Amino acid sequence: MHQYSIDSYGGMIADSVRTAAYAQALRQAITPTSIVLDIGTGTGILALLACQLGARRVYAVEPSDAIQVAREIASDNGYAERIEFIQDISTQVTLPELADVIVSDMHGVLPLFEQNVPSLIDARQRLLAPSGMMIPRQENLCVAVVEASELYRPYTAAWNDNLYGLDMRAALQRTTNTWEKGRVTPEQLLVEPQCWAMLDYGALESPDVSAQVTWAASRTGIGHGLIIWFDAILADGVTFSNAPNAPELIYGSAFFPWLEPVTLAVGDVISVAIQAKLIDEDYIWRWDTRVLSQGDAGQIKADFKQSTFFGVPLSPERMHRWASHHVPALNEEGQLELFILSLMDGEKSLEEIAKQAVDRFPNRFSGWHDALTHVGKLSENYSRQPSDQKPLPVSSASQSREFFRA
Repeated sequence: MHQYSIDSYGGMIADSVRTAAYAQALRQAITPTSIVLDIGTGTGILALLACQLGARRVYAVEPSDAIQVAREIASDNGYAERIEFIQDISTQVTLPELADVIVSDMHGVLPLFEQNVPSLIDARQRLLAPSGMMIPRQENLCVAVVEASELYRPYTAAWNDNLYGLDMRAALQRTTNTWEKGRVTPEQLLVEPQCWAMLDYGALESPDVSAQVTWAASRTGIGHGLIIWFDAILADGVTFSNAPNAPELIYGSAFFPWLEPVTLAVGDVISVAIQAKLIDEDYIWRWDTRVLSQGDAGQIKADFKQSTFFGVPLSPERMHRWASHHVPALNEEGQLELFILSLMDGEKSLEEIAKQAVDRFPNRFSGWHDALTHVGKLSENYSRQPSDQKPLPVSSASQSREFFRA
């Protein structure tokens, strides 16, 4: 799960195009009887706006500790009684009532980001009233071939040419099978943009997306890869876009490099098959490109098969540990984790567990406080909060900070 800093949340709020669009969509959706669910509330801006616009009740869900800042801000603005903050992932949350509005902005550079899409599908199916509204309603993924040497150069410069006379081209297979955030101008597009995929959050059933697009090059130039962005439809008449011809937003756009630059002439036919498949917590991207000179199947200018899977350097040792025939045995660190987890039986305090860990693994820790920190991290990841234990009140925040100073 990606963790944003408080500064990052501030940057999102400061993006006036993005935040104003969400505010307008909420304004159109909310009535005095509305129940609102804000998924990935962060520091709470959308939950606060929902209250400001008159929502009767708001449920604000956020797994990270940024939720404590949201609680404090809600209290400072007089909304603490109308917002219920829930520190968890939305797929683990149940609500006492169905939401009339579900609002979320969990994008990375693109909407296909970690568990964003599965979370929205789950929320629509379990937590949204039959006539409820999803914000955003729909997002369209757009793609174009781009001439962008300034974006392409960082992928190849260090490996193609270095001051030491070394052949380092083996790294190119990894670097050119990754993508990065980038920004281009409309003048850098070599083809007319096409909608590659449509994410209709009112009907979407799968987080995986796959489609093919084909162009005839509209001008000459050197193609360095693909630029992908999204156009968002939040509500009727409420949209924003991070397209090259739109004002730059906090999201940016995604540059997918080709294995090598391709000289394009007017009339060359470019076909690209793009696939995004969610594996565990992240997407594996694939982009296969074929360029035919003037559309002639006998004159292939390029035939690239690329995937972020190829961009990950996997050592034989690591691959062996993943093999189905591998018989694993715990190393010392694994034995320590197993020992600590076995003591989390709902009866022992962290202090007791830490002292036993020091006794069992005396060479692992510099002292009792070191062990307590380690045990605390495991507790954060794996222990459940008792059902009768409520979150710390906002007034306890300063006390919590005093604990860490001690």
